[in-house]
Amino acid sequence: MYAKVFNPLKDPIISLQGIGRVFKNSTLESRVLDGIDLDIYSGEFVAIVGSSGSGKSTLMNIMGCLDKPSEGKYTFAGNYIEEFDKSQLAKLRREAFGFVFQNYNLIHAQNAMENVALPAVYAGISKDERDIRAEKLLTSLGIAHRLHYRPSQLSGGQQQRVCIARALMNGGQVLFADEPTGALDSKSGEEVIELLNELSKKGHTIVLITHDSEVAKHAHRIIEIKDGKIVRNEKPTIPTSVIEIKKVESKTSFISEMLESTIAAYHSLRMNLFRTILTLLGIMIGVASVIAMLAIGDGAKYSVMDRISAMGTNLLIIRPGMPNTRGRSDISTLVPEDLPPLAQIDNVIAAVAETRTSVTARHANNDQLTMLNATGADFIIVRDWSVERGVFFTQEDDENIAKVAVIGKTLEDALFNDEESLGEYIIINNIMFQVIGVMSEKGASAFGEDQDNVIFVPYSTGSLHIIGERILRNATVALEDLEKIQESEAAIREVLLQRHGIEDFKVRNMASLIQDAAQTQNTLTILLGSIAAISLLVGGIGVMNIMLVSVTERTKEIGVRVAIGARQNDILIQFLIEALVVSALGGAIGVFLGLGVSYIVGSFGMPVHYSLMPVIFAFASSFLTGLLFGYLPAKKAANLDPVVALMSE
Repeated sequence: MYAKVFNPLKDPIISLQGIGRVFKNSTLESRVLDGIDLDIYSGEFVAIVGSSGSGKSTLMNIMGCLDKPSEGKYTFAGNYIEEFDKSQLAKLRREAFGFVFQNYNLIHAQNAMENVALPAVYAGISKDERDIRAEKLLTSLGIAHRLHYRPSQLSGGQQQRVCIARALMNGGQVLFADEPTGALDSKSGEEVIELLNELSKKGHTIVLITHDSEVAKHAHRIIEIKDGKIVRNEKPTIPTSVIEIKKVESKTSFISEMLESTIAAYHSLRMNLFRTILTLLGIMIGVASVIAMLAIGDGAKYSVMDRISAMGTNLLIIRPGMPNTRGRSDISTLVPEDLPPLAQIDNVIAAVAETRTSVTARHANNDQLTMLNATGADFIIVRDWSVERGVFFTQEDDENIAKVAVIGKTLEDALFNDEESLGEYIIINNIMFQVIGVMSEKGASAFGEDQDNVIFVPYSTGSLHIIGERILRNATVALEDLEKIQESEAAIREVLLQRHGIEDFKVRNMASLIQDAAQTQNTLTILLGSIAAISLLVGGIGVMNIMLVSVTERTKEIGVRVAIGARQNDILIQFLIEALVVSALGGAIGVFLGLGVSYIVGSFGMPVHYSLMPVIFAFASSFLTGLLFGYLPAKKAANLDPVVALMSE
């Protein structure tokens, strides 16, 4: 890392030349440091003394690479710090520096070992290696019995020992101790100073920041600062030998960084469990709403499509009439003789007439208002509707104007109750018709009409004896290949135009009806999905709000992480992963919740359709929500000034 030649026996490890620091606030300037010249050699135990506001903490922040000077030159181990970028500064703090704070600044979500091991996490050291080293350090500092205690369970002296162990985790070539005894009782304070002395003897360079002259006396050299200037600077102790401090090799990798960030996110979320649950709730409701709404919407869509499909998707409906004749009943442009030529067209299975009218059917003392359909013998082929009992009338019956009828199940139940209907007679308009068949049960149509309350009679019989006219109100053509529907429709138009001379008919294909219905249902599904997506959006805003609050609450923690070697990317990734963990967990729970709600709705008879895509879409949306709404808080955390962050309460 250090490219320039550096001799620790001759050259100062820290060299400051003309260092100045000016803080600007609008048009006001405040000079905190002014022309600081200072050399500190390897292995020295230096105390920087000064009253509050003298600039000693600012000086320490500059030496510890937490802050940058406004002017002057800072050289560490022969390298100009001004040439270092943010990542190199983070590596320097991680590998060469260690910080011991007055208020310990331990992370409350982690126990003693985890706090000590944290610098090694950012160095990419494996968990086994850092656990071994952390345990050794804590044992050597006399708190082996408190390895798994959290900061709130430790005394002030024990917390400070944990803080010192953390500073030594990656080697701690230079230790910056900022008022390390300020929050301790006298006995604990003496123990901490003794520890620093022992570390100095082992070759660590100690920079002690204090306002207490009694504490400063324990140092080998005292430097006094007042009003941003050095007023006392004892002669440095140039070492005759330097003890090499063994460092842990860094082995950073993207996967290890992601894993450690995920673990840190888990600890943080667990410490604020209630707030995490509230954040999960918004995402859960959003995802569950998307899945349930789309399942219900798709269920309604497929239900309608099934009902329309039951009417026949391969059908062409031909009606009489020219443009601007909607609603007229006196149009007589279609006749039965038009049908045989249509049946000869390629791809046409059959063509039948259909004329419907409402009649009253009677048997014995039972009357039933029903729908009569005068049609052809190929009706059951065209409509794909089978006879359950008996037979359907034939072409011969139609030619002979036979008074025979085939009835639906609803009409049979109404007229015959549980008695046999085949061979019996029913009266329609005072005309006797013999029942020769009963159609299979069809159920309700797409429009709610009971399709089983019906009588089928030969077209010639119905038009002559019941309806009283031979003109066609409706003709239905069945096609073999639905993919050729456009060609077949064009051929039918051509045949009818040749016969009629003008286009006095209308052709409607059932596929277009299904297409229109599908478009309507898709619109409704999109509407339902949009409403659900709004709830997911609200959940995302909740994630952002919670994360912003979290950043504010954990400002000092962020400063500590930066001080011990975290890069901006490390902070960004950690907070982003916290948002992603919340969103992914909320999304997963929301998926099961949405499927459960859909199942319950379906159990009440409402049509529900399950598909994989809405589930993937909802979960991916929750993940993307965490990414989008978590980025701003994570970016804010990564951009925090470490000095300001460490000073926050």
